[in-house]
Amino acid sequence: MGSCSDKLFKRERTVHEILGGGIIADVILWRNKNVSVGIVTVTISSWMVFESFAYTILTLLSSVLLLLLSILFLWSKSASILNRPSPPLPEFQISEEMAEVASKLLRFHVNKLLQVTYDVAMGRDTELFIKVAVYLFLISLVGSLMDFQTLCHTGVLVVMTVPAFYERYEDCIDGTLAFIYNKAKELYHRFEIRSYLIKKKLS
Repeated sequence: MGSCSDKLFKRERTVHEILGGGIIADVILWRNKNVSVGIVTVTISSWMVFESFAYTILTLLSSVLLLLLSILFLWSKSASILNRPSPPLPEFQISEEMAEVASKLLRFHVNKLLQVTYDVAMGRDTELFIKVAVYLFLISLVGSLMDFQTLCHTGVLVVMTVPAFYERYEDCIDGTLAFIYNKAKELYHRFEIRSYLIKKKLS
């Protein structure tokens, strides 16, 4: 199967460095166990509440925002009547620089997506087409198995478990995945050669 010490994609950075190397990485990799346990507990508990009371994320957000705005509104009104200070809220405003950076970032990613779509539609990249088809199939499969709300909770649990599990058994997982990747690449090359020979015979 190959050496278990093979690094996947020949990477040199550790999992902690890939995740940013800060507090978030410590939480995801369970180096701050209290916070990690708290996140997992809250995630599971909230999912149980959502499922038990048939709540949705949109309903919860609307209720929380309504409650928050009502409290701030009553606070401001009572403060003006009683000559008390208003709620200490910063001024909500998006600067022109932030809007420009966001628009450039959005434009870059949209153009990249359109370029990928064009390349696939024109048949320029068979490997890219296979990757896109697999990703779309997986998204469709996941969407048919669970709703968006369950997907969000599952995503949090996956983020909180998979990286930590991978870091612990990194060497053997890398070796196994590298073996599978090489076999898949070999099969793909065989497919390409057969396709080329068939086209050559037909022509």
